Amino acid sequence: MRVVIIGGGAVGSSTAYHLARDPAFKGSITVIERDPTYRIASSSLSCASIRQQFSTPVNVAMSRYGFQFLEQAHDLLAVGDDKCQGYLFLAGEDGIATLREVHAIQCAAGADVALLSPGEIRDRFPYMNVEDLAGGTLGMSSEGWFDGPGLLAAYRRKARALGVTYIAQDATGLTREGDRVTGVMLADGAVVPCDLVVNSAGPWSARVAAWVGIDLPVRPRKRMVYVFKSQADLAGFPMLIDNSGNFLRPEGPGYICGRSPDDGEPDPDEPPLEMEDAMFQDYVWPALAHRVPVLETLKLTGGWAGYYELNLFDFNGFIGPHPACANMIFATGFSGHGMQQSPAVGRAVAELIVHWGVREPRSFAARHHAPRRGAQGDRTRDRLK
Repeated sequence: MRVVIIGGGAVGSSTAYHLARDPAFKGSITVIERDPTYRIASSSLSCASIRQQFSTPVNVAMSRYGFQFLEQAHDLLAVGDDKCQGYLFLAGEDGIATLREVHAIQCAAGADVALLSPGEIRDRFPYMNVEDLAGGTLGMSSEGWFDGPGLLAAYRRKARALGVTYIAQDATGLTREGDRVTGVMLADGAVVPCDLVVNSAGPWSARVAAWVGIDLPVRPRKRMVYVFKSQADLAGFPMLIDNSGNFLRPEGPGYICGRSPDDGEPDPDEPPLEMEDAMFQDYVWPALAHRVPVLETLKLTGGWAGYYELNLFDFNGFIGPHPACANMIFATGFSGHGMQQSPAVGRAVAELIVHWGVREPRSFAARHHAPRRGAQGDRTRDRLK
């Protein structure tokens, strides 16, 4: 069994690692990654945060597994240094009903999340303005942030040690026989033969899918992260997801923050990766200063822009084969959650290949129907890292 993985970011390299370490897998693994420096890779530019607070049980389960994996990462991959600090989601009167509904889903799925009143939020975080809030949810365990580039490098390093081959080229097409992929074409004209291909090309996954005639609703979307410093004492600050749509959390000696565009705002495909100060000045800073008044005075020190692989269907990931192509497995569309879900996704895809892909990929694809749209809250709550 010759497996070729297109895209060597966190998801692709996690898949390679999990597959290579599975004693039941007999074959070769090749990862095609066009940029071995990962300078503009979504994995390298991720905020690398992890949470249990999703509105669908499967996402809760994936992140719970991801956190357990990160706790063992030092032994498995020789990487660690995660920061355990919960997410705090805030809601006004217009969002409190959804917040309570989603909280019940999270608790039923085993997540350790507290539902807080405005007074309880103020007691825990006295520097926050709660006057316009109706409540919030706070992750009490198994949430936080970690060294994303370190995790990516460790996946890659361990995968190579287990015999995975990485090719530093751009994939340009696929060779086929009927509805099956037989090889991956490279920019230098070479073809890497394969029995099964994994599409983990992140923001560019739709291009790969189009090579086999599949219209995959995954598009690149620019997201900006701003870095600032403040002299204010914000002890115990969480990963804040404000009801304005902005996020804020500590990072080293300072803080990082940002937002995703609201409905109706421009959000074009593939814009240049340039940070836009106007968004910070016009949207982010005013909202954060409202929520945390001491942030009216701060010093913007930098930032960066990266791509989300946004799934326009329901903002959740695509995992598994498609009936139109018997031997292509998709692992993409995580809409900002790929880094935190990469442990679970890598293991899931590896197990698909070992337990189904080797034996009967065609029948497995045929009996999996189109995915259902996730809960309504996925669009607003699950699009942030």
